[in-house]
Amino acid sequence: MNKENTLFALVGLGFGLFLGFAFVVWANQQAATPRVDAAAVEGTDGADGESSITGAEGPQFDSQIEAAVKAAREQPDDFNAQMQAASLSYEASRYDDVLEFLLRANELQPDNVETVVALGNANYDAGRYEAAEKWYTAALTKRPNDVNVRTDLGLTFLLRAPSDPARAIAEFRRSLERDPNHVPTLQNLVVALTRKGDKAEARATLSKLEKLNPENPALPQLRAGLDAEASADTTKSGS
Repeated sequence: MNKENTLFALVGLGFGLFLGFAFVVWANQQAATPRVDAAAVEGTDGADGESSITGAEGPQFDSQIEAAVKAAREQPDDFNAQMQAASLSYEASRYDDVLEFLLRANELQPDNVETVVALGNANYDAGRYEAAEKWYTAALTKRPNDVNVRTDLGLTFLLRAPSDPARAIAEFRRSLERDPNHVPTLQNLVVALTRKGDKAEARATLSKLEKLNPENPALPQLRAGLDAEASADTTKSGS
């Protein structure tokens, strides 16, 4: 599940049945930036390492992936080769390969925080939220004020099964201590508060989002989610 600028459809429960409650969870990375980008990692030569074929498909792309994978496996001590193979494998959603090369890169440069974050991102995108939690937590020990990473950590609690909105909310609040107007965190906080049943605070947070940007495309779905929960509560109380 790729979280770059993505809408996640989460389902809420009411009357013991699925209500089709649509939540909006927005990512914190720029959509135009590959989640695992060799050129973004410290010590990587951008001219050689940068993936310039985002979204590429077909035999030529497949051959580029295979060449990068082969080079990485034949040169296990080459950090740049590992990151290039990880970047191209990510474009093909080959998450097992992505993780193989990122783990090797992490062994080669254990103090490289970008590689640690990339391991969190790759596990997140593969739906492995507990593993993503581990890597995001490790990244935050090195860079505790990174709002994006902390919000991503919160999302691992919100999206896992069973969901843990209380822990997600705690991380989102910590992000907002650093950046009170961080829109992705505020959006995710609305989702988590709604799931937890704290509708008054969810609406207050939604109101803040509306003031920050009335044209935010997430707002209609966030409102719909809150309205659906309110309607469900009304029906329950009247039955």
